[in-house]
Amino acid sequence: MVSDIPVKICGLSAPDHVSAAVDAGARYLGFNFFAKSPRYVDPAKAAALAAEVPIGVAKVALVVNGTDAEIDAIVSRVPLDMLQLHGSETPDRVAQVKARFGLPVMKVIGVADAGDIAAIDLYEEVADQLLIDAKPPRDAVLPGGNGLTFDWRLLAGRKYWSRPWMLAGGLTPENVAEAIRMTRARQVDVASGVESAPGIKDRDLMIRFVKAARAAL
Repeated sequence: MVSDIPVKICGLSAPDHVSAAVDAGARYLGFNFFAKSPRYVDPAKAAALAAEVPIGVAKVALVVNGTDAEIDAIVSRVPLDMLQLHGSETPDRVAQVKARFGLPVMKVIGVADAGDIAAIDLYEEVADQLLIDAKPPRDAVLPGGNGLTFDWRLLAGRKYWSRPWMLAGGLTPENVAEAIRMTRARQVDVASGVESAPGIKDRDLMIRFVKAARAAL
């Protein structure tokens, strides 16, 4: 049975990446504004890429502990539908960003063990969506996109949150169906899992990922 599992493809940095993600059926497209990432785009480049995104596909800006000035430099140039806060932002900071910029906010929470699950609840009332990702290693340069999974059994059988939530962390065309079945996620996010090299999206992998996600349930 084919289900409608919305897929977010993150870290798009070239026009052909955008068109391929749209053609594959992605419902969210993510633009990465973290300068240390191989997927980084500046506001000018992101604005040009966002202009090619059709209506109905959400454009998401990934920022890491961004200041008001840094976020303003993005939202003033790029036509966005959502901000993704991928750093150590507190619940108060999430609420501030949402109020200041008038955009829905997706908060990323890293998970490595059962103790991290409780932190998700802290953001439930302030974020519009939650993204549950694998927690990066202590010495990692990137907050996400490291190709790491976490133990999906931590989410199996639990009572879920009132906000829409998305599963991320090391997902690939080969494992996304299992991840969806185990966690009962209704949205999934991918970056490195559909790349031929860091930051280089692969059209075939994107198509296969979306098909596998939709066929999972």
